[in-house]
Amino acid sequence: MGWHNGCIRCMVGVPVASVIATVLCFAGVALFCGCGHEALSGTEKLIETYFSKNYQEYEYLIHVVNAFQYAIYGIAIFFFLFGILLLAEGFYTTTAIKHILGEFKPHAIKGGLISTVTGGPPKSRGPRSRHPVHTLELLCRCLGRWLGHPDKFVGVTYAVTILWILIFACSAVPVYIYFNTWVTCQSIAVPAKTSAGISNLCADARMYGILPWNSFPGKVCGTSLLAICKTSEFQMTFHLFIAAFVGAGATLVALLTYMIGASFNYAVLRVTGRSDRKF
Repeated sequence: MGWHNGCIRCMVGVPVASVIATVLCFAGVALFCGCGHEALSGTEKLIETYFSKNYQEYEYLIHVVNAFQYAIYGIAIFFFLFGILLLAEGFYTTTAIKHILGEFKPHAIKGGLISTVTGGPPKSRGPRSRHPVHTLELLCRCLGRWLGHPDKFVGVTYAVTILWILIFACSAVPVYIYFNTWVTCQSIAVPAKTSAGISNLCADARMYGILPWNSFPGKVCGTSLLAICKTSEFQMTFHLFIAAFVGAGATLVALLTYMIGASFNYAVLRVTGRSDRKF
């Protein structure tokens, strides 16, 4: 029954916070990467179609967009591996803490063996009661050599969280730009909402640094801008950026949850004097 003990040792005391954070992290990263990738492609198409007719004027923009899209692939791979690693750490450290605090009760096993998760190896009543170690138990022991160090995971998670806060702030920029354009279109559609003339209401891509100042036309005004806002490309790109921003926010919440959980586990190990012990 060695496999049973190994399974209990690895799985008992499920870290609810880590599980929720992992699901939230995967969902947030999927939204951010998938929607962000398509939104960048939509932005590139809008610039090419309506704001500049010279390829050299937005060539640099295309290179930047392509670089961000490749970075998105890397972000997706990193968070997939990082989320799995943090989830495994949550399982292992939570089990170790309950081991220390003695929250696991003895479990009776057939064949005259009585083993506990908190105790050492199973006590045997006879030489024939030994059983071969199961593969799952070997896997748990292998993971234990790499996990059980919440202090390291706290530091790494802090660094990743700080970097992600910057990405979260950057993801708000295109939402702000598209929202301003949408508000301008609403003013054009209902002239009574503004005292300015319709021809003076414009969306200028140059003022946001998207295009150089010598780009032509660089901006679209009046009814031409309203026509752009009504296109499916603009509406879809706007909503995709919003979804990417929401995904970035969900990922940030997941990272904060990871960080709080890892900090709590480390604090418990420090209080119990086991922070340097390998479980």
